[in-house]
Amino acid sequence: MSVNASEVSVSSSTTVLIVDDEESNRQSLEKIFQREGLRVLTADSGRAALDVCRRERVHVVVTDLMMPQMSGIDLLRALETVAPDVEVVLMTAYGTIETAVEAMREGAYDFVEKPLKRMHIVKTVRKAAERFALVAENRELKQELSALRGPRAIVGSAQSLRRALDVATQAATSTATVLVLGESGTGKELLARHIHEKSGRRGPFVGVNLAALPETILESELFGHEKGSFTGAIAKREGRIAQAAGGTLFLDEIGELAPAVQVKLLRVLQEGEYEPLGGKTTRADFRLIVATNRDLAAEVAAGRFREDLYYRLNVIAITSPPLRDRRDDIPLLADHFLDVYCRKNGKPRIALGRDALDRLMAYDWPGNVRELENAMERAVVLSKSTTIGADDLPRPVAEAERRGHDLTFSLGTPLDEMEQRVIRATLEHTHGDKQLAAQLLGISARTIYRKLGADREEPGQDGGDVPNMG
Repeated sequence: MSVNASEVSVSSSTTVLIVDDEESNRQSLEKIFQREGLRVLTADSGRAALDVCRRERVHVVVTDLMMPQMSGIDLLRALETVAPDVEVVLMTAYGTIETAVEAMREGAYDFVEKPLKRMHIVKTVRKAAERFALVAENRELKQELSALRGPRAIVGSAQSLRRALDVATQAATSTATVLVLGESGTGKELLARHIHEKSGRRGPFVGVNLAALPETILESELFGHEKGSFTGAIAKREGRIAQAAGGTLFLDEIGELAPAVQVKLLRVLQEGEYEPLGGKTTRADFRLIVATNRDLAAEVAAGRFREDLYYRLNVIAITSPPLRDRRDDIPLLADHFLDVYCRKNGKPRIALGRDALDRLMAYDWPGNVRELENAMERAVVLSKSTTIGADDLPRPVAEAERRGHDLTFSLGTPLDEMEQRVIRATLEHTHGDKQLAAQLLGISARTIYRKLGADREEPGQDGGDVPNMG
């Protein structure tokens, strides 16, 4: 493997990494980019390229699509974890264009066909570098806003969420491994971070999405490697286990873990030690939390997941509830995300209209909280009013049928009595939360007090006490 750089300053130029197993191709491209005043690095394999991206600030990776051991597609997927902000340009020969187009769907910036044309490849790389700069600037602004708002909070007060938080808080101070279960988008990582924050551990929280890592580099990412332990290992590298020393290691999508790595993770849990690739046995000091949206017991029965590892992981299981089971939290979450995305987009605070709230409450949210967050971001960006309407919501949400509890009134029932019964039924539905009830009814909390003020202490028409009116 070779790594070369021109004399151009990193701070004043784009850094391009050329990845190709053919030396002549690397040298030809290196000369082209250096003549353009770009800083150039080269790597002869996907593994070597990943090591370069760990050590260097690379703006654009120009990689051959067809390479031994790790293809350009595999490299693209691995870079999502190792260097998620880098832009990738694929070089493809005739007959592999469909594959290159598929790679663009997975996040590649563009592809160029061989034989390469000098002006075309230079123009493509410069445009990729411009996109890198824009994305980096946007990310910095988001980080500044996040710093102002503080850490991401778990929003909600539904009973199912409170139960999960109670178990998480109790488990936090122990050393037990925690298995967080739940559908995609329910906030499993937020629960894991809650456990870490309540644990008192002073080390970092290190999260790894196992589904995003190709099997060819997964072992190295987790356990680390020594220099020369495999082709392309030009320097020693710490794995995620070492990075999490004194803190918490969070392995998301644990059901995706390759069988060979399952064995090694089991040893870490049993013996408290591991071996970096090519290295010596090292003691492990971390708290493990794993998460999955799969039924691990079924995976064990199907022979895809080790039974002994499953029981090691399933010491304390916590289920992150789906949004349809905590429907009363939808107004709170929607309001929270409206605040977040109004700030991010520099817009004045936008209110949530009654019709839009009805649709949010009616929809089943198969994508859970993540889908709700995306819907609120979309509404903020597209809304031309100070109030979010149903038309500002994604079509499946906007077309959801309204839910509600039917109330029956006899002909001639006084209007005041009808209003009071509706208000009481809504308060019962919101467990006494007057602010939420007012939002659902499209009135102010003061109106609720006024409508029920005369008989605040009296029992309701349905024979039950008016909840939480004091």
